[in-house]
Amino acid sequence: MLVEDLTWPAVARLVEAGQALCVLPVGAVEQHGRHLPASTDTDIATAVCRAASARTGAPLLPTLWAGSSQAHTTAWPGTLSLSPRLLIDVVVELATWIRASGFTRLLLVNAHVGNAAPLRVAVDEIRTRGELRIGLVSWYELTPEIAAEVTSDADDWHAHAAETSLMLHLRPELVDRDEIRDDEDRTGDLVLSYTVAETSREGLTGAPSRASAEQGAALFEAVVTALAERIERARTEEPPLV
Repeated sequence: MLVEDLTWPAVARLVEAGQALCVLPVGAVEQHGRHLPASTDTDIATAVCRAASARTGAPLLPTLWAGSSQAHTTAWPGTLSLSPRLLIDVVVELATWIRASGFTRLLLVNAHVGNAAPLRVAVDEIRTRGELRIGLVSWYELTPEIAAEVTSDADDWHAHAAETSLMLHLRPELVDRDEIRDDEDRTGDLVLSYTVAETSREGLTGAPSRASAEQGAALFEAVVTALAERIERARTEEPPLV
């Protein structure tokens, strides 16, 4: 149910038929080590949301591909980043137009850890306005089981086993298997915050050598199932005290 493919009368009919909720995938374009494409986060966000939309019929907005990736610095080419404040402003502005199209509920589906903090601020600003019910989920923490798998080879992960497995399942032609190499998570005992260039040798953290397409297919199914369940709940959920 891709909103971008519909005419405005078709969008209006969706709303009139009771489709109050729409979904906005949020990804990023950023370096993902030597073996994964810069589109990894956007590819994952788009794929899981399209599959969940197919299962639930929830209208799906175009993926927001520009995220907040400044922590990756300019050490490696391929990163295209918004500042955290600009990402907040973009989402808040989009919410105004989403509401003007008739939707009254919006679920943000995030695929990049660096987006999480700005998106939480955007949710707070949109919530304060009171015109649109809004929620935020990140695919990598939809359930405790998903979170455990995602962090199995690194807590501060990037281009690691889980992401590589998903890409081997979703877009294997974009994975350079000859360039797969592991790099340990060095952030465990750190007190301060550092850029990726200060904690990673080649732009990745984790053990992508453990990845497989089979693991990616199983993880993808778990994520889509969990996301579809959240979408269904978000359609009718009301405040606890109302």
